[in-house]
Amino acid sequence: MKHIFKALLLLLLVFTSCKSSDAVLSSNSKSNTDPTYWQQHVDYTMTIDMDVETYQYKGVQKLVYTNNSPDVLTSVYYHLFLNAFQPGSEMDARLQSIEDPDGRMMENGKSRISTLKPNETGYIKINSLKQNGNPITYQTEGTILEVKLKNPIQPGEKVTFDMDYDAQIPLQIRRSGRNSKEGVALSMTQWYPKLAEYDFEGWHADPYIGREFHGVWGDFDVTINIDKNYTIGGTGYLQNPNEIGHGYETGSVKTPEGDKLSWHFIAPNVHDFTWAADPEYIHDTMQVPEGPLLHFFYKNNPEIKENWKNLQPKTVELMEFFSKEIGKYPYKQYSVIQGGDGGMEYAMCTLITGERKFGSLVGVTAHELAHTWFQFLLASNESKHEWMDEGFTSYISDQAMNVIMKENKENPSEGAYRGYYYLVNSGKEQPQSTHSDRYDCNMAYSIAAYNKGEVFLAQLGYVIGQDNLEKTLKKYFTDFSFKHPRPIDVIRSAEKVSGLELDWYLTDWTQTTNTIDYGIASVDESGSTTNVTLQRIGLMPMPLDIEVTYANGTKEQFYIPLTMMRGEKPATTTRTQVKDWAWAYPTYTFTINKSKSDIKNITIDPKELMADIDKSNNVYSK
Repeated sequence: MKHIFKALLLLLLVFTSCKSSDAVLSSNSKSNTDPTYWQQHVDYTMTIDMDVETYQYKGVQKLVYTNNSPDVLTSVYYHLFLNAFQPGSEMDARLQSIEDPDGRMMENGKSRISTLKPNETGYIKINSLKQNGNPITYQTEGTILEVKLKNPIQPGEKVTFDMDYDAQIPLQIRRSGRNSKEGVALSMTQWYPKLAEYDFEGWHADPYIGREFHGVWGDFDVTINIDKNYTIGGTGYLQNPNEIGHGYETGSVKTPEGDKLSWHFIAPNVHDFTWAADPEYIHDTMQVPEGPLLHFFYKNNPEIKENWKNLQPKTVELMEFFSKEIGKYPYKQYSVIQGGDGGMEYAMCTLITGERKFGSLVGVTAHELAHTWFQFLLASNESKHEWMDEGFTSYISDQAMNVIMKENKENPSEGAYRGYYYLVNSGKEQPQSTHSDRYDCNMAYSIAAYNKGEVFLAQLGYVIGQDNLEKTLKKYFTDFSFKHPRPIDVIRSAEKVSGLELDWYLTDWTQTTNTIDYGIASVDESGSTTNVTLQRIGLMPMPLDIEVTYANGTKEQFYIPLTMMRGEKPATTTRTQVKDWAWAYPTYTFTINKSKSDIKNITIDPKELMADIDKSNNVYSK
């Protein structure tokens, strides 16, 4: 009996240990911040057989889908991203109609997609599809597979979809592809039939025209059969390292039989799976203290080797910085891979072009690694809210570069502010609530997503205080990692941290093109005091920091709260707080207890953290 008790106790301890180690990767269809929240779940088991001569592969996919919604689903939809790389596709059409097409996708003034030959295109062709073993009806419309269900999926029900398909990898044009300009053989992004997301807004089966993504959380079990000379890096944990070798092995490597190796990966709780492969990859690793094992895959090119070696300790520092400033990286590994056409984030990895100067190599790695938190773990719908991933990533990666690369900028986001001002002055700004596919031009999209999105956070620090912003990012991560947060979730996190009302900030900055413009209208002496009248010129309201410099060289800080904030940001230095400014009043007057002759100058927002579009009227000088 004693032995049985000990055995049971041991099993309990083992079970508890396993549950604890996996807890950080668990996601739930419910939320502790919103009891009505739910999210779908999907598990993929996939095997492909790759022909590296023809760049074609055959795929078998088993998909187990859990309907956690309260709705009955009569249809499902898959993304077939590779179909975009065919002449006449929607991506091709958009490329030819937009005023400022992506230069990577153009050649001699023509769309590169439009000139692809049949053996250079991309495609995914479905051969068969079954639901719970029974054939079902489907139809391919561009990059979307439309599936009509004989048996609707009930709330809480799990169903299994089995699919056979053939695919071809296109020439490297955008993200996915073969034979990149840097000579990487295979950049396998968006390579499999991917189930579209269904949430409280319904289905998100958007055609792929080259913008952003939205995916279902789940577990992936992927086997890739490929030429034995190719090294693979990407998403997931390799399950058979001693059969594979290629720098993964932990012991002796078995001699492969035949011309191919079967790479078996498991990826728990992710919403995408990406890999790249090349016969010339160098594979290095470096351990992050109390963190993941980093993998680096890059071409055996003497001209880039030194930069890639020096990149590795910097990536350790970046991983530590983001884990400290946002939340701990939850997976056991991360890979930086030379591939693709620029830089793009994926589950547990990034693909970046590698023939760069060292500063650029660190910079692109910083940005793509930061995406692990903003969009991959905090999995917002970047097709609809692109600023939530690109902007937040730009903000935190600029913060990281300022520290790790010792840039020593007073405002690491200064470049983002300049970009935003350029967009406003261009006359082409559209609200950030615009769907990423619906921007009139690439310039307007890029600046709205990256620059204006970054200013959203930097300026939020001005509104609520930098310490509160740092706490907000951590709370946002704690409450919404492994979920699909919305814009309101970011601002509610800030409200809970700061105690302030901030819906006005989210509304004006992201849903309109209202601008911030304040000015000093007049400075008038009144006996031994001075009255300063300020003017709100732009429609967007803000609290104001005012700095007064006196003739004797001393300075006094004034703070004007915004009435609708229902509070004030914490003081970090001695300041004089005056009455609130209700936004509807276009002017506001406050008093300085000094004569006008004692005042040297008055400055609105001396640190320039408020995105005031016209600073020419922000300073009064004697």
